[in-house]
Amino acid sequence: MKQKLPEPMQRAFAEAAAAAARGEVPVGAVVVNAKGEVMASAGNRTLQDRDPTAHAELLAIRAAAKAMGSERLIECDLYVTLEPCAMCAAAISFARIRRVYFAAADEKMGAVEHGPRFFSQPTCHHRPEVYGGIGEGKAKELLTSFFKNRR
Repeated sequence: MKQKLPEPMQRAFAEAAAAAARGEVPVGAVVVNAKGEVMASAGNRTLQDRDPTAHAELLAIRAAAKAMGSERLIECDLYVTLEPCAMCAAAISFARIRRVYFAAADEKMGAVEHGPRFFSQPTCHHRPEVYGGIGEGKAKELLTSFFKNRR
């Protein structure tokens, strides 16, 4: 029996699907506050914005910080459909995100459980709790389908 995904992760997948429909790599992210209220959500927009930093995580973090009136998202959690890259991991640390939940691991560009393992570095000042594999099969299917259709 399939386990139901948490609502914020479902919303992250909706953002990822919308990104794919725009021709963007299908990654979605959602920031929720301590009460579980969605503060911001986004999908990748690197092509649309012509901005290599327009990853879903960064867009959601920026919008949540603006909505909350603070650069510190201390009691907030991030849900994302793919393991964050080094750039996004740094932003997560700088924003002081409390927990990160991600779906699929990214062996090539991931920086949480792969590559530089950003949060394990001695120079990392803030380390969120990290929970991976939440909806992993769905995320892998979405990514595989997207790239298969582009080749």
